[in-house]
Amino acid sequence: MRSVFVTGANGFIGQALCRLLTDSGISVRAAVRNSAGMLDDRIDYISVGGIDGDTVWQEALADVDCVVHLAARVHVMNETVSDPLQAFRRVNTAGSEKLARDAAEAGVKRLVYLSSIKVNGEETWDTPFTAQVDRPPVDPYGLSKWEAEKSLRQISADTGMDVVVIRPPLVYGPGVKGNFLTLLKLVSKGLPLPLGAVKNKRSLVALDNLVDLIKECIVNPRAAGETFLVSDGEGLSTADLIKMIALAMGKTPRLIPVPLPLLNVGAAVIGKRAVAKRLLGSLQVDSSKACQVLGWHPPCSVEREIEQVVEWFKREY
Repeated sequence: MRSVFVTGANGFIGQALCRLLTDSGISVRAAVRNSAGMLDDRIDYISVGGIDGDTVWQEALADVDCVVHLAARVHVMNETVSDPLQAFRRVNTAGSEKLARDAAEAGVKRLVYLSSIKVNGEETWDTPFTAQVDRPPVDPYGLSKWEAEKSLRQISADTGMDVVVIRPPLVYGPGVKGNFLTLLKLVSKGLPLPLGAVKNKRSLVALDNLVDLIKECIVNPRAAGETFLVSDGEGLSTADLIKMIALAMGKTPRLIPVPLPLLNVGAAVIGKRAVAKRLLGSLQVDSSKACQVLGWHPPCSVEREIEQVVEWFKREY
């Protein structure tokens, strides 16, 4: 693949991917809302505005071999719109379908779609998630992504353009936001955390590992038509993750072993049930398919990525 078009290029994942591709000698055209302030002169930035079923892609797709579609309306913790599902569908489903149809018409050979593990569900019990999905997700964000996957597969069947789907769990790395950043702040302050009794298992994926797999899915012929789940290859309990962060910060973790039923009741009382599910529940993915089909293995260890995150955190906060 000589030329790759990346949507969501100025996002957390997009910036890292564009750097990796350009460093690898691949020509990158990057879709952004506003190209002002974009500093990497190796990248051809193009402003596309908002993404939905009416976005005009023809100019951006000229002479492109592969599209990596990262842009999305992401999961919103404090939703403000009256119909979240409609809002997610407008961007994530209709927007992705329009891009894929325009890409196929422009002669693009492959589209790599970054979906979400929420397509599989919110929690695992005894068996890790695989690429197989038995029923539609109930979460509006996850449903919009699942519907997009179905649309893209149909477009692939209709046009012959390769489609590759990647479903990551929580992505962490330098520049991370959300709950992971909150956890970094709490550990850095040395606050006691009531999570010492948590023995869950959650799969995470380091930013460096995710973008490396995306690159592999761009260039590897065996990726065509496949759906891959991706992780660092090991499940961590929330308590273990806190310990690793504390170690990288040179601090002693302060973990109090509060029984899980009490934590769940407390979270419900203060309206943080969803946050508690992420901290206390398990979500494991089976990422072995990428290894078996592509011969791909995560290049970065959890310990090394945590160290890089902490180094970034110390500089910025």
